[in-house]
Parts: sequence; C-alpha cells; structure tokens
Amino acid sequence: MRDLERRYRQLLRAYPADYRQARGAEIVGTYLDMAGPDRRWPSILDVADVLAGGVRERLRAVGAADLIPGVRLAAVLSFITATGLAGFWAAAEVVTTSGMWGSPAFGPFATTGIVVWAGWLLAAVVHVLAPAPWGRGAIGLALLLTGAVMPVAALFELPRPYLFVLLPQATLGLLALAIPTHMMRRHRLIPLAIAPAAALIAVGGLTGESGWFYRFSYGAAILPETGAVLLLTAMLAAAVLSLRGDVRGLWALLVLLTPVGLLALYPLAENIAPVVGAGYADFRVATGAAAAIVILGGMTLVAAIAIRPRGRQDRPG
Repeated sequence: MRDLERRYRQLLRAYPADYRQARGAEIVGTYLDMAGPDRRWPSILDVADVLAGGVRERLRAVGAADLIPGVRLAAVLSFITATGLAGFWAAAEVVTTSGMWGSPAFGPFATTGIVVWAGWLLAAVVHVLAPAPWGRGAIGLALLLTGAVMPVAALFELPRPYLFVLLPQATLGLLALAIPTHMMRRHRLIPLAIAPAAALIAVGGLTGESGWFYRFSYGAAILPETGAVLLLTAMLAAAVLSLRGDVRGLWALLVLLTPVGLLALYPLAENIAPVVGAGYADFRVATGAAAAIVILGGMTLVAAIAIRPRGRQDRPG
C-alpha cells in the first residue's frame, strides 16, 4: 500500500466504523484520484475535509444531524463578530500609540496585533471576492497569525495584544471555518461592512481617553459588550427560527455560548483574581478561567445532544 493511501485510511478513523466499512474504499479512491503523482501526505484541505465529514457522520449516527446547520449559522455569526473586532482593534492600533502613552510600540502601531487584524480583514475581503475554499484558507491564515503572535512577540520582545483579546478571536475564527460554502453575495458583504463601522467606534472611543487606553491594553474594551450583542443576536435568531419549526438557531445558540463566555474573560478573571490572591492580569487565572468556560460550553453542548429527542428522523446537514 502506498504511503499516501495508508495515511488517508488512517484519517478515515474520523468516520464511524460501519461507514468506513461501507464507503471507505470509495472515499480513499476519490482523494487518491485528485492527488498529484508525487504527493506523500494529504493536503491540509483534504485533512480538514475528511475530519469535517467524519464529524458529520458521527453526529448523524447519534441522531444529531441537525446540529450541522446550527454550526453553520454559528459560523456566520462568528465570522461577522471576528471581522468587526478586527476592524475595532486595527483602528485602536493606530490611535493608541507609544507617543501618546509612553508605552512600547511596534513601529507606528501600538502592538504587533496589527498583523493579526490585517489578516482577519483580508479574510473578509477574500470571503467576498473568491470561492469558498479560498475564503476558508484566508480564515485559516488569520487563525495562524492569531496563534503565532504571542510566541513571535515573546521571541523578539515586541508588544502584543493580551490573551484576553486573542483567545476569543481565535475561538470565533475556529467556528468561522464552518461557514457555509454557498452564500449570496449580499450576505458575504456583511462581515466586510461591519469592520469600518467598528473602526469608527474605536476612533471615537479611544482617541484622547487614557481610561480607554487602559482598557485597550488589558483587553476589556468592547469585548464584553460584543459578547452581549452576539448572545442577543443568537437568541433572537433562535426565537425567530423556532417559530418556523427550525432548530438551527437553538443549536447555534448553544455552540456560541463558548465564544460569548470567552469574550467576557477579562471581567471574569478580574473578579476571580482577588479571591485566589493573584494579580488582575495573572496568566494562570486567565487560562484557568478560559479552560473552565470551554469545558462548560462543551459539556452543555454534549448534554443537549444526549437529551435531544430521537423520535424523528434527522434531515441531512
């Protein structure tokens, strides 16, 4: 067996065993036909496609296939939120400079975060202009920049956004990878249209206000407010869709509980820190609170799947 074929078969473990037995050879054959003659490893897009397919089939196997459309709706709302935050923080990088506050800077910008926010704004542009795979690739690049900024900044002793800012952005981006393939052009324009509006809010709120700069530095500005807006939007979508017998909104609401919680990470960690005798920006408090939010969000979703009524046949995702 060729190395590439063996690796594709290993990836198929993402699928339920009976599905692998029935269609595994067909799936592997399709990927091998599309692969180049000299390829030895599956491409990143192929890996993502196989894993996504495996998750879909496992959800169908437990009678929760209607979670998939809910995740897609959550992905749309997440991408809009991530792009809006990128517009806000990109403007904040310009108006909160070291010349104003005497803090370290990254050239003309406040921190190295400008590279991250530019990546997210680029993803919004690609989402409008290019096919869906390119859009997902641009989101993946923005995620890579979001994850890389902390170690790179530490290595070269450069200022960077705080964990309170980066962690919810990365979580929103991970969800955004599930954005639907087919969307109308006017819907694709929404994330790109939100960014300049958020940038204007940043310019109006941050310019000349030292208190706002303090909040910007520690990741509290706009994040809890954004989480509240995202939560209310998801609740409204769930209510409207439920009236039409569509459960997508309910699943989207459950999926979005984790990023909403992470958007409130700063005030949550700030309140926990005095209780445990730590500083308000203590890394351990922040990571512990973030882990608790992720675990509780995941447990809520798993519990919803487990207690979901099984009396009707799920429709395909």
